[in-house]
Amino acid sequence: MATNVLFICGSLRERSLNRQVGAYVESVLSDDLDIHWLDHADLPYMDQDIEFPTPDAVQRVRDEVLAADAVWIFSPEYNHGIPGVLKNCLDWLSRPLAPGSTETAMKGKLTLFSCAGGGAKARYCAANLAETLSFLQTDLVETAHVQVALNRHDYTTDELILSPEEMAALKAQAAILEARLLARDDAS
Repeated sequence: MATNVLFICGSLRERSLNRQVGAYVESVLSDDLDIHWLDHADLPYMDQDIEFPTPDAVQRVRDEVLAADAVWIFSPEYNHGIPGVLKNCLDWLSRPLAPGSTETAMKGKLTLFSCAGGGAKARYCAANLAETLSFLQTDLVETAHVQVALNRHDYTTDELILSPEEMAALKAQAAILEARLLARDDAS
């Protein structure tokens, strides 16, 4: 049975620099992993008035997260925080799967994140994500969060150029994920 890793990008832009970080990670992960990108552009705004019955787009996103063995989030920083589209997605994933339930799609899910932003390397977004994902009771891999510094070239060309140090850090983060997945498989 294939091991499924779901990538979530915090930007909806087609040429997102964070999506490019994810593409690099995808290129260094084992071919034994089945990588999918989550499409969450059609999620409605989180609203408890429409929570049940669960909207189709929300159910589709939850099903993809539930089917994943791990989730890896790649996110830019918007105004010192998590982008609204990503926060909306996480808000939906934090909600109960059924009325009165305490189970959510993210609870206990093996989760990592990487952030790419300006000279501060999206440090505020990274801090917000760490807190949010901990609150969601994910199995957060806290030993390594890679933060990539973006420069004027990256922003003006929409072409990400990773430094050797950033590539090494992302490879190390990928190795941690693979080790965690292997340990889980060996335990079952």
